[in-house]
Amino acid sequence: MNFQIGHTLTRRQLLLNSVGSALFAAPAHSHADAWPNKPLKLVVPFAPGGSSEIVARALAGEMAKTIGQNVFVENKPGGAGNIAMQEVANASDEHTLILGHIGTLAVNPYLFAKLPYDPIKDFTPITLIAKVPSLYVVHPDLPVKNLKEFVAYAKAKPGQLNYGSAGNGSAGHLAFEYLKMATETFMLHVPYRGTGPMLTDLMAGRLQAAAVGAPALLQFIKAGRLRCIATGTSTRLPQLPDVPTVAEQGYKGFEMTQWYGLLAPRTMAKANIERLEKEAMAAARTKLVQDKLSQDTALAVGNTRTEFEAFIQLEQARWKPVIARAQIKPDGL
Repeated sequence: MNFQIGHTLTRRQLLLNSVGSALFAAPAHSHADAWPNKPLKLVVPFAPGGSSEIVARALAGEMAKTIGQNVFVENKPGGAGNIAMQEVANASDEHTLILGHIGTLAVNPYLFAKLPYDPIKDFTPITLIAKVPSLYVVHPDLPVKNLKEFVAYAKAKPGQLNYGSAGNGSAGHLAFEYLKMATETFMLHVPYRGTGPMLTDLMAGRLQAAAVGAPALLQFIKAGRLRCIATGTSTRLPQLPDVPTVAEQGYKGFEMTQWYGLLAPRTMAKANIERLEKEAMAAARTKLVQDKLSQDTALAVGNTRTEFEAFIQLEQARWKPVIARAQIKPDGL
């Protein structure tokens, strides 16, 4: 009798222990299958500092609050962004992402004879995070107050005006060539090694004009050392409410902004892509991210991956003829 009771208890204990083990094991198994199950790495293909890092860190900090893992930013500059793009294209750990940019996605395919990555086939666009406006500025001694007057002045002096940029193939170089193509004007390009020395010469009057990202220019515009004749945005900037856009001044559809978006390797699992899209869109649209980016004169976006993919294709179509017409080559080639 005692043996039977003991045997029954033993079996019951075994059953309870078995059920208990299963209950405890289930969350562990579920956690192992959850994604992400380790910190995410967001690669920035540029040196630390500047708009790219501000955009990446703003998004990463906000995403980390809801996605269940830290999102850390790693700068990997070099080769006009090509080195980092190739590395992330080949990443297979399901936890590596990259900050895409107008240069690496829409310009480099036409700037370089051969790329070590395919911006369409090797990546899945997740969301367009932000746009950084380009401003068209002139030296204040130039007798023009707006884009219309500047175009008329340039056409009256073909080849006599110089504009500067941070280097061949830089965003400023592309922005001004795009304006030249839209306005059918002819001006000479003077490439520098960086925005700083170019702005020094522009403010000294050795150059007449330039196109530069808004963060680097606002202080000089407000101080009267440069005159902004147009913004490259689709709508006016709150920081410069009296300056009309290029499109407003007679060039419909014109837009010139640097932009940044989140991408994943094309091999990443669809379920993880969908989770990323949801989290990244929500993060980009938060007031915290919008306020952070606004301080850098950047406009937060946060669209769907379908919208971002279509945007990249439009930008490629925009820049291919500009690069071909201007015969732009990267420095060193």
